[in-house]
Amino acid sequence: MKNLVYTMTQLSRGVLGVVLGLMLAIPVSAENLTVYTAVEAEDLKRYAAEFNKDHPDIKIRWVRDSTGIVTAKLLAEKNNPRADIIWGLAATSLMLLQSEGMLQPYAPKGLGKLDSKFRDSANPPSWTGMDAWIAAVCVNTVEAKKNNLPTPTSWMDLTDPVYKGHLVMPNPNSSGTGFLDVSSWLQIYGERGGWQFMDNLHKNIAWYTHSGSKPCKQAARGETPIGISFAFRGAKSKAAGAPLEIVLPKEGVGWDMEATAIVKGTKKLAAAQTLADWSITKKANVLYNKGYAVVAYPGVAKPVKYFPAGILEAMIDNDFEFAAVNRKRILAQWQKRYDGKSEAK
Repeated sequence: MKNLVYTMTQLSRGVLGVVLGLMLAIPVSAENLTVYTAVEAEDLKRYAAEFNKDHPDIKIRWVRDSTGIVTAKLLAEKNNPRADIIWGLAATSLMLLQSEGMLQPYAPKGLGKLDSKFRDSANPPSWTGMDAWIAAVCVNTVEAKKNNLPTPTSWMDLTDPVYKGHLVMPNPNSSGTGFLDVSSWLQIYGERGGWQFMDNLHKNIAWYTHSGSKPCKQAARGETPIGISFAFRGAKSKAAGAPLEIVLPKEGVGWDMEATAIVKGTKKLAAAQTLADWSITKKANVLYNKGYAVVAYPGVAKPVKYFPAGILEAMIDNDFEFAAVNRKRILAQWQKRYDGKSEAK
């Protein structure tokens, strides 16, 4: 009997050892992090892949749309947030969310290495910048020649009746690019002059898109001679062989930052902080510089092929506070005046 008990005990220990061995051999499942973003769709896999090389234990679940739509979604979810972190949304949108008390202040590791313009001034900050995207005009040289259209050199040029029906631009209610255009024109020309400019521009607009990159993509495909978009998209389309000229209007161009912020109330705060830390590293900024000529980490940015010359000089001294505080009023006014030419959603 003693031998039988001993044998059974040894067997139990052996089985337990095998079970424990199997448990240790099974990898712990990665933590899922819900990330809201307006980053160009083709870049998301690249961003996640590079992040996962350093943090394989965190799996990113992207929720991606245009800036205005992501902003509206976050506001609608204010009392029941579904995002853990935002990685790649306009700083003006994050300022609005900050004013609503929706962001978790956090100072990512290495914050002091960033250009001071690329961070919230509060301590600790509620958001940190990644890169800047800059307004530009994409002109399809083949289509422009076919329609006898001169290459514009200024925003005001685009109000010339010669361009009637040949211009496409983003709807600012859907697109961050559209909003930075509108808010920059109100700064460049003043409140009265800005709306007068847009009244005149509207006469020449064929349609408004719900994506900031779409006007340039449509120009690249020859669906419109001229698309008001942003420089990164123009450079990318030109690199792919599109017959584009990328114009920086001489009055100056609006711009905004893509930025990162943790959503207040996330149950995955530690993982969100890990991503926020990584988002401002030199490695991440090198990644951003593959498409954007201006990034948050000083000394990283190298020239991006096909970006127009003089881009830093063309960027207006953007009043982000004006844009954020007046966002709701500006969008309502724009909707009332011009939405009739918007594409169906």
